[in-house]
Amino acid sequence: MIIVMKESESKQSALNVVEHVKELGLEPVLLEGTERNVIAVIGDERIMDEHVLNAMPGVEKVMPVLAPFKLASKNIRGQSTVQITDDIEVGGKRLAIMAGNCAVETIETSMATAQAVQAAGGNIQRGGAYKPRTSPYSFQGLGTEGLEILTEVKKQTGMPIITEILDPRHVESVAEHADIMQVGTRNMQNYELLRELGNIKKPVLLKRGMSATIEEFLMSAEYVLSSGNPNVILCERGIRTYETATRNTLDISAIPVLKEMTHLPVIVDPSHAAGKRDYVPALAKAAIAAGADGLLMDVHPEPPKSMVDPDQALTFDQFTELMEDIKKIAEAVGRTV
Repeated sequence: MIIVMKESESKQSALNVVEHVKELGLEPVLLEGTERNVIAVIGDERIMDEHVLNAMPGVEKVMPVLAPFKLASKNIRGQSTVQITDDIEVGGKRLAIMAGNCAVETIETSMATAQAVQAAGGNIQRGGAYKPRTSPYSFQGLGTEGLEILTEVKKQTGMPIITEILDPRHVESVAEHADIMQVGTRNMQNYELLRELGNIKKPVLLKRGMSATIEEFLMSAEYVLSSGNPNVILCERGIRTYETATRNTLDISAIPVLKEMTHLPVIVDPSHAAGKRDYVPALAKAAIAAGADGLLMDVHPEPPKSMVDPDQALTFDQFTELMEDIKKIAEAVGRTV
């Protein structure tokens, strides 16, 4: 159930409703908006009297939420944005273009990549300090050293950082460096990690699990939201099917479906979907045309020398050319880069 407060009603009225819900033994979550506040109620709603709630000062209406994902539901609010910095948000008119090395390697490589990405129109630097790998013998990332490299690049370029978090014990240390905490596909259902990320206010980018349904995807987002962090970004990165021509199968249909079901911003990772750089531009452009709020891509100065996923990283020239095409598509669908 959600309780919608009247437009421009004071926060105190919402707090009074929150207190009433608590007295009933239910869990209220206050979602503050620019025009009105909304209260989501978690628990057995049968003990609530809708007539009493509707009569409380400041309440506009009380609505049931039938979907199992209460806080991620589109019923909670219209399309929302997640603020990254004062001038960068995900979900607004301007597309969020997150690009960089899949894994942080050296300060020189990271700096060169960030500068190339920024020059082409990208606005967020990506780089993995911790890397979950299928083989325990593969490169696992530089850890703390990688975070320090990303922070140094940020100091020199001003580009905010998105990096992956693997372990609940690392949340605080990674949050000191990162502007966006990325939860990879293997950890989409790592509920302890999601709860920990719910305890901070840093934006969380949640990737869809490789075999997850859209409802399962949204239920994972619900763990972060219900723990108190409203700043969640969804990322479609391809799902596992019987097809072997690409690394994964990019579910383009997930974009409009998610847009209809949830208020959370949706971006796409065409690099991990394709697994081959030649296919990345087409998938990236299709994602923007389908309504995605941004992209997450691998870029490297010399892709064959990349320590992680060399086959899918774009060269600087390829990324620059792609950005020129994206600008045209963005304009056609009412967005900017």
